Amino acid sequence: MANAYLQGVEISATQFLDIWRHYDNDGNGYIEGKELQNFIKELQEARREAGLELTEAMKAFVETYGQNTDAKIGMVELVQILPTDENFLLFFRQQLKSCAEFMQAWRRYDADHSGYIEADELKSFLRDLLQKAKKSYDDKKLEEYTQTTLKMFDSNNDGKLCLAEMARLLPDQENFLLKFQNVKMPAKEFNTIFELYDQDGNGYMDENELDALLKDLCEKNQKVLDINNIATYKNAIMALSDGGKLYRTELALVLCADEN
Repeated sequence: MANAYLQGVEISATQFLDIWRHYDNDGNGYIEGKELQNFIKELQEARREAGLELTEAMKAFVETYGQNTDAKIGMVELVQILPTDENFLLFFRQQLKSCAEFMQAWRRYDADHSGYIEADELKSFLRDLLQKAKKSYDDKKLEEYTQTTLKMFDSNNDGKLCLAEMARLLPDQENFLLKFQNVKMPAKEFNTIFELYDQDGNGYMDENELDALLKDLCEKNQKVLDINNIATYKNAIMALSDGGKLYRTELALVLCADEN
């Protein structure tokens, strides 16, 4: 069925999800290696059978990835070449042009500060994106977008999105949270670290305290974190703060491996 969808002049949000799941065989959040080569081959065949030319975006995609057996793509890259209904996933990219903007949006729409974006909060987020993009929609379409987004990114099927799950909307090169997945620590260690770097013991970190923590993390995890990107890491994480005060619960979203 997913192959047939590739013949469509316009692909619905639900069909896009089916295509993604079909080619992301191992469910790791990427279409890569043989998966990607199969997708490219079947995309070309499907368009040819439907009497459709590859779009310019598709041609550029095939040229970039067609011979690269080590390449991988995320959802953002896929949605940019498929004629998805309303291109609703790209609305995220229109509003969120950097990790810092993503973190600010997260803080705004996680209205109850639970550490998750739940269905109602996600629906509000999507509604605002549609309105900002001046796209017409009805309640049925908004509900479809909400449920499709949950199904795409809710990796543990708990009906809500944590920060790392929703961050998959960002391209890899802008998604510093992918790197921090590899340096997350157990709650006990995280609490010890937080108290160590909260040097004045006021219960939150300011920019200088966070800077010191990030420098040490980069030194300790040189293969994962780039010390030259400390300013980027810091700006993005501080976007979660309350007026420059980064409390334990906000920093835990980035550095603590255990759910609180």
